[in-house]
Amino acid sequence: MKKRVLAVITAMLLVSGLAACGSSNTGGGSGKDTADIENMSFDELKEEAKGSTVTFYGWGGDELLNQWLDDVFAPAMKEKYDITMERVPMDIDQILSQLSGEIQAGEEDGSIDMIWINGENFRSAKENDMLYGPFVDRLPNFNEYMDTESEDVTLDFAYPIEGYEAPYGKAQMVLIADTAVTPELPKNTDELLEFAKNNKGKVTYPALPDFTGSVFVRNVIYDICGYEQFLDIEADKETIKEAIEPALDYLRQLNPYLWNEGKTFPESSITVDNMFADGELVLNVTYDAFSTGIKIADGTYPETVQSFQFDKGTIGNTNFMAIAANSGNKTGAMVAINEMMSPEIQADRYDTMKVLPVVDYEKLSDGQKQAFDKVELGKGDIPQDELLSKRLPEMPAELVPIIEEIWLEEVVGK
Repeated sequence: MKKRVLAVITAMLLVSGLAACGSSNTGGGSGKDTADIENMSFDELKEEAKGSTVTFYGWGGDELLNQWLDDVFAPAMKEKYDITMERVPMDIDQILSQLSGEIQAGEEDGSIDMIWINGENFRSAKENDMLYGPFVDRLPNFNEYMDTESEDVTLDFAYPIEGYEAPYGKAQMVLIADTAVTPELPKNTDELLEFAKNNKGKVTYPALPDFTGSVFVRNVIYDICGYEQFLDIEADKETIKEAIEPALDYLRQLNPYLWNEGKTFPESSITVDNMFADGELVLNVTYDAFSTGIKIADGTYPETVQSFQFDKGTIGNTNFMAIAANSGNKTGAMVAINEMMSPEIQADRYDTMKVLPVVDYEKLSDGQKQAFDKVELGKGDIPQDELLSKRLPEMPAELVPIIEEIWLEEVVGK
């Protein structure tokens, strides 16, 4: 997800007293209750979903993705399955607030079917019985083309998925700079500090809890403190604060050399990207690993812009698709999610939007592999093999809001 708001977790607690709305929910798809749906074969699910509409709720800030969903995926679903896809652009905090409100009101045929979700939002929604499942083991493309044992598929920010969401695409943090302006690119946090000193006022990152700003801070923590200790550390504020203190000290040292001297930070990754494109900043950070080539091609960036990673690596994760517990069209949602995981759709996303695919390459046929092999990344992008060779795991979801709170208290304006 592109944006995450800390208040979502608190909001989810409002529904903690509700009766479970997972697989026992009676809000079925296309007039069927959940018990009927769970006894259907996938062919029966497809037949039941014919002529229906599936709502897909998710962040709407990526215009290239919006266009692809409307012009490629939606027509494919209509032609292949006679399913109408309705894209509903909305931030995840608003999505989950709407979902919790509908569930509290007892709406069994809710307005939300599919949800683009991951991280602590998934954890909160699942633990508060707001999602339907488990369902992924019933999807042919999941079983045939995914590495079902991979942690990229079984864990979401180290939290067990247990069949309640299906992989959508992979993301990985990269740093971006214009080599014509700053030829020497920092390979670690020590060099980043010198980079900021040499370009005073022209380096910053989005204010947490912006999703990209948050991963930047976590990557700094990994580079300075290592990552292994955070995979099973107690989710206690004082424990976390002690563990990350060397990184907090580093971030405080960095502040005086940042834009606005670290007294304030840009509100979003979109703002930082615009500032970089306008030359106000000499460094950018993004979860969209292959966005540099796209922006060079469309003229947003000059051809001398380059993506890069720290030597120790950068954090990567998977975005997922879930189904609302009270979805009015669970059958259609499952058919749509299955199609999104097909090799053909994943190859098209990789080619058109340069999204890291979630299919297991080794499970593809020779013909399917060719569709991926022929994709050419743009100028300035890191080759996929090199990128993934430095892929670091996400922290457990429950640590993220704690770190964001500590950052606000210990780093901002210090």
